[in-house]
Amino acid sequence: MGSLLDYSKEELIKEAQLKNRILVEGLSFPVDIFKDLDVGGEIQETVHVLFTADKHAHKDVEFPACFLTPKGKFRVGIRWNQDSPLSIRYIDGQYHVFDRNTPVFENLHFVTRSPYYKLSASDGTSFRTIATDNGHGALFVSYSNECSLKDKGLDCLFCNINTTKSIYGDAQGISWKTPKQVGEAVGAGYRGYGFDHVTISGGFVPERREVEYYLDVAEAIQNATGLEDFNGTACVGAPKDLTVLEKYKEAGYRTFATNMEVWSEKMFDLICPGKAQECGGRSNWLAALKYEVELFGKYRVRSTLVSGIEPKESLMTGIEYLVENGVIAQPSQWYVNVGSALQGHRTPDPDWHWEVFERTVALYRKHGVTWDQLRDANAGSDAVPFDLYRILEGIDVKRSYSNYPELHKAV
Repeated sequence: MGSLLDYSKEELIKEAQLKNRILVEGLSFPVDIFKDLDVGGEIQETVHVLFTADKHAHKDVEFPACFLTPKGKFRVGIRWNQDSPLSIRYIDGQYHVFDRNTPVFENLHFVTRSPYYKLSASDGTSFRTIATDNGHGALFVSYSNECSLKDKGLDCLFCNINTTKSIYGDAQGISWKTPKQVGEAVGAGYRGYGFDHVTISGGFVPERREVEYYLDVAEAIQNATGLEDFNGTACVGAPKDLTVLEKYKEAGYRTFATNMEVWSEKMFDLICPGKAQECGGRSNWLAALKYEVELFGKYRVRSTLVSGIEPKESLMTGIEYLVENGVIAQPSQWYVNVGSALQGHRTPDPDWHWEVFERTVALYRKHGVTWDQLRDANAGSDAVPFDLYRILEGIDVKRSYSNYPELHKAV
């Protein structure tokens, strides 16, 4: 399939820019267009364990998870938007992406399904609903596919986690994950299917009992893999007692994520009322990130910012502050999802987002952030700024991940 290094930076940047546009504007297509594609068999399907990135619900039809761009092999997620000028068309047995009437990606290669997805936990729960394949050797666990902030009227306004559960929870068999289930899934993924990173995340749970759960999950993974350091990222809200963070480090998590989502102080309180009221306010989120860097090390901590909700310069101020202070700030395109409080609003245009990514990657490179740090602190690493970073640094990741080669076998 070739290598990223076989093409010029200009060619690859053009692909990354088109990927960015697709993720901003989505793709239009008939709901049944993939009926001749073996989705859930040969082709990896989208499993809605946490959010749905589509503007329309499709609980009775499964879509492919993503396709690869022809040159850079960048993973492009399927985001269904019937109003998009970008479309997928099925012509003579092949799928193509068109920009209105101009083909831009031809003969799409959809990501194949790992045989890991055929396996189940000892209680019969499918691994695909416990720890999903997020690409680049990373598994993603959403232990809770709902958020308790809804009951308090404090949901983040851009978030659709609870809507996703109501649409897809029963349809795809997604529910709360026990530590035993997670341990079995991650153990199998690490030992036989080439995975070597896991992120544990989820919505707020009643009474904020995350820490006990995360410790139990770490122990279950360690028992299943035999690894004290299992290259895990714990993604949680900022605790009011910052010393609690030490327990995650002691439990064996290598990296940490505390997602601020919004940098502007006034907008943080408005857009993320639950995070503001339940976690000690914005100042405590910043204090938590500082504490996490001291515990886990520079660039072993991530904070996602929802790119497009606040003014660009406010967002860039936050990204620069975080990167300068040892945090991998990850801007993530705000894609207005079905069921969120902001449904019907519009994200900025693709050029707006691309500029944010260019400036963010310049900060990564200025401060010496490495690919291993970007990958280990993130849930997958196929975001557009990471693609751009790899292009500029000349990094082909097809075989660059394998923290535990002794556990892997060819599949």
